[in-house]
Amino acid sequence: MKSSVLGNVDFLRRVRGGVDVMSIRAEAKRPFRIFLCGDLALVGEMRATLLSGHETIPADAAATLETLVPGRPNVVSDDAKAVVFLGRPGEAEGADFGPLLALKLPILKLTVHPEMESSGPLTAPERGKIADYAVPSLSVEALRPAFFPHLVQTCGGSEVAVARRLPVLREFCAAKLTRDCSKRALTVAAASAVLDHVPLAGLVIGPIASAGDMVAITGLQMALVLQIGACYGRDPDLQRIWELLPVVGGGFGWRALSRELAGFIPVAGIAIKGAIAYAGTIVVGEGVTFYYEHGRHMSGNQASAIYERTKSEAIAFARELLDRFRKK
Repeated sequence: MKSSVLGNVDFLRRVRGGVDVMSIRAEAKRPFRIFLCGDLALVGEMRATLLSGHETIPADAAATLETLVPGRPNVVSDDAKAVVFLGRPGEAEGADFGPLLALKLPILKLTVHPEMESSGPLTAPERGKIADYAVPSLSVEALRPAFFPHLVQTCGGSEVAVARRLPVLREFCAAKLTRDCSKRALTVAAASAVLDHVPLAGLVIGPIASAGDMVAITGLQMALVLQIGACYGRDPDLQRIWELLPVVGGGFGWRALSRELAGFIPVAGIAIKGAIAYAGTIVVGEGVTFYYEHGRHMSGNQASAIYERTKSEAIAFARELLDRFRKK
């Protein structure tokens, strides 16, 4: 056990040079704006909800939420991310969305009524498109199922900055960062595994690529740890990695999961490597988010629950990936 821990620490020291701390610090300061419009009373409620969720709200948080007034010229800069239109049932029918569509931003049209259930589309709207949402109130609980995740989705590239200024969105930003990082880890692992299947080239490059993808994936996970910490107000610092070593170590030490997946997916190196990279990164992200949300590491039962859920997802994904690979 001791030698294993020391080995993990040495491995982290080897890859820490690939983590761009300055870039993460820049992410935390990146400017962004979310436009609010429609029923002014609801606009006020939405502002209050978005500026809640923590005892200390950054001084510049309110400036990220800009109210659009009908008839007043709208100046849109590169930091604008989305438009939120708020109204009661029927109010949107007489509204002129032309000026909003001209902004070329995603528009989240939110209808509020006590008798409505929280609902929304499966995906966030694209730029210049409108998506309809309904909620019984503008409480965090009502906005949690679809609206908040999609609002964060429209803020791609600014997740850390959004979480720093609007703490009520922290867990949703952390979840998006985790998913995005997991997909990148999967891509790295799958690309490396493909080389193993290329005649001659795989014999020469495969072992090098396999070693390289381990360093690259762990570097991605380390950066994810710092990004999520930055979401929760911690300044990015590589020393913080040691505080969360058990979580990060679990991410790249997935021998048990590897054995289980191998039993379900025989002779499928690409699928197995991709699934392990994806699942391991999900566990790292969710584990670190839990730590910052609750101030402690997960219990054994909680970690096991995530392990089993992620394993099932990884197996399903690996089988799908294997089927695609065989067809090609």
